Amino acid sequence: MKVALLGATGFVGSALLKEALDRGRVVTAIVPDPEKLEEREGLTAKAGDVYDTASLATLIRGNEAIISAFNPGWKNPNLYDDQVRGTASIIAAIKKAGIKRVFWVGGAGGLEVTPGVRFVDSPDMPLWVKPGALATINALDQLRKEPELEWSYLSPSAELTPEQRTGKFRLGNDQLLVDAAGQSKISVQDYAVAMIGELERPTHVRQRFTAGY
Repeated sequence: MKVALLGATGFVGSALLKEALDRGRVVTAIVPDPEKLEEREGLTAKAGDVYDTASLATLIRGNEAIISAFNPGWKNPNLYDDQVRGTASIIAAIKKAGIKRVFWVGGAGGLEVTPGVRFVDSPDMPLWVKPGALATINALDQLRKEPELEWSYLSPSAELTPEQRTGKFRLGNDQLLVDAAGQSKISVQDYAVAMIGELERPTHVRQRFTAGY
């Protein structure tokens, strides 16, 4: 399977890239600086700008699926606006390129901690995270308005950590997953396992789902 990946040099994107390549996928990584990626079998790195819709469509055309791990940077003072604008451009490019299967790196902010109460609205959500959380919620809203796209939106647990790949986790839907100790956590490596697993065996088409321990 040929898949395009946006944000392949980021925290989540790099884990997704490794998992996809380890499973034998053919990946075209669209990144600002291709030289930051080490050469690997099955990997083609291309320089691209997510805000240039027409150019992005050309770069991703011919792939069977696309994964977006796009994030304009947590220290970006215009994070919310830039992420919303980037999301709109990416979706437009996907449609222009004729790709149907779309996999989106979401956030935990839109998940419910209690019925009707989202994590982003709870006191446990750090203030500095809110702009990015709201932007990823907006991405889900944008995807839901695209009936021709077969999208899957994967939210991590509240804590996404650089630990180890276990391949053992739970999947859920709209509620934040919490373990017996009251923690909501998953490693970025196991998040990647869940995402690439969905790529290979689709079970959450046009749905948000979540992964956690």
